[in-house]
Amino acid sequence: MPERVAIVGVGHSDIRSITPGLSCKEMMYEAAARAYEDAGVNPRKDVDSFICVSEDFWEGTSIYDEYVPDQLGGALRPVHTVTGDGIHALACAAMLIRTGMARVVVVEGHSKHSDMRTPAHIHNFAYDPIYHRPLEAHPHHLAGLEMNRFLHVTGNTREQCGLVVKKNLANALLNPRAVYGARVSLEDVLGAPPAFTPLGELDIARPADGGFVMVVAGERAIAGLAGEPVWITGYGWCTDTPALDSRQWGEAAYARLAAQQAYRMAGITDPFRELDFAEVDDSFSYKELEHLEALRICRPGEAGSWLEEGVTLPSGDFPVNVSGGSLGVGHLLEATGLHRVYEVVLQLRGQAGGNQLPDVARGLAQSWRNLPTTTGCVVILERA
Repeated sequence: MPERVAIVGVGHSDIRSITPGLSCKEMMYEAAARAYEDAGVNPRKDVDSFICVSEDFWEGTSIYDEYVPDQLGGALRPVHTVTGDGIHALACAAMLIRTGMARVVVVEGHSKHSDMRTPAHIHNFAYDPIYHRPLEAHPHHLAGLEMNRFLHVTGNTREQCGLVVKKNLANALLNPRAVYGARVSLEDVLGAPPAFTPLGELDIARPADGGFVMVVAGERAIAGLAGEPVWITGYGWCTDTPALDSRQWGEAAYARLAAQQAYRMAGITDPFRELDFAEVDDSFSYKELEHLEALRICRPGEAGSWLEEGVTLPSGDFPVNVSGGSLGVGHLLEATGLHRVYEVVLQLRGQAGGNQLPDVARGLAQSWRNLPTTTGCVVILERA
């Protein structure tokens, strides 16, 4: 029987809106040093493999994993890249261990968004090169179309999406890693300058720079490590069609299918009752509601009313994005999923500080790889 797998060390670099004095390598080193200290590992002696999540288009260079080993302590060691979100890499690490290929694996993800002058042009490379890319539309127009369809199909409202922004920015005020925490009213959100109707400027997660490193180990290797283990009990991922004209509008099918895999692996049949809290993707305000419904934490059309009733507040029956999410912390490109996981790990360890939830034992982290993809991941984490 494959052995159990846990996250035994976590570390991050300082998250900021702009980092002109730091290189990607310096951010990785800072995050790695903290993770190795947390886990009590020596990367040159104790780690069998290293995984980075990066997209060559974001990095501005090809075969980016060649620029990763030195600052992680992985020179002349097995290193590979997952061109996807951070939770993809976490699942790869778990599978390396469960198949007996490795005992301890390090996962790294980062964002240096402030180095990019035209990120929208990079997004457009993911569109169909014949039918959609020549339109040269800003990629956020797709989010406006998706939001319109989601609200129409489910009955959730524009005002309820505004409450997502209000909640997450307020939660971020208690998170020392958050860049964009603020107290705003619903009127502030709805009255913000329009972006891509019905999205306003405050409905869109703003970019941030930062990096995360996690040390993942099998059960047999944990005895010799110092870090407090948080068990990975389920994971799943899904990529739906990238085409705009054949995708399923109004529902995050990728999140639903990824969650089915993770729930089956973790033995979960009723997510609302069997999970204590969740960190889900909120790159756009409507996405938090759409993802909650796709994850079967609530029924279709219920997410907005749940928010109005306080169910997803830190004091509610099912807290969501207590960290502030991407709206409050900032969007971290490929590292966004690792940020979700990092916040869940801190909660389960009782180390979340001012936004710590009481008596939590099992949490969910979910990610989406952003526009125009239909790619998502889900991971279930439990404390020892």
